[in-house]
Amino acid sequence: MQPPAGIERPKILLIDDDQDLCELLRTRFASEGLDLQTVFLGKEGLRCALESSFALIVLDVMLPDTRGFDVLRELRKQTLTPVIMLTAQGDEVDRILGLELGADDYLPKPFSTRELLARMTAILRRSAWKGPSSAGRPPKIYSGDLEIDLALRMVLRKGEQIKLTSTEFDLTRSFCEAPGEVLTREWLVANILERAFVPFDRSIDLHISNLRRKLGPRPDGCDRIQSVRGVGYLYVWPA
Repeated sequence: MQPPAGIERPKILLIDDDQDLCELLRTRFASEGLDLQTVFLGKEGLRCALESSFALIVLDVMLPDTRGFDVLRELRKQTLTPVIMLTAQGDEVDRILGLELGADDYLPKPFSTRELLARMTAILRRSAWKGPSSAGRPPKIYSGDLEIDLALRMVLRKGEQIKLTSTEFDLTRSFCEAPGEVLTREWLVANILERAFVPFDRSIDLHISNLRRKLGPRPDGCDRIQSVRGVGYLYVWPA
């Protein structure tokens, strides 16, 4: 996962009190071209995340001084830096809550370093550290009252920016590039989350639920994103 020539190595912040895990990941990430900074306490991690610029944050749910959810909640008030939550194995409630609070992805403990790197790669590939990925495409997409700036990865509604996570931005772009077309859950998981579809995984549905709330209804009051039962979702043709 070496960054392209001329691009600074992406800085990753890991907030986890397992010092052995932090040291293991620091060594492995260095070999992958990633600059990992580790913090063992939630409050210190929050301060560090807000004072420095990171390409991605890996955040454990269980921390000695506070819960990772509280850190994530405060982060989302001030930054849209992508966040991967580390949750307890089999704890669906934690996974759902993390996504509802604005996490881009989650990974249950114990996990393989390879899987964590794969999740990180998927997010970093489409996030800003790599630079604008819109070469050869129109720099902006217009869909009704929405303006999608591909280079800046920004969405505006009637000229006002909507604060979206990296995953929510990619969902918006995909929907607005194919209005009126049903995008299956399998396609969305494969192309947005960049992993294999697993039945009963609600991750993509929670991301879309958050996106619906942030985008709001169309100017005519109708929902922008409609569910197609048993299949997926479609973005309604703009008026």
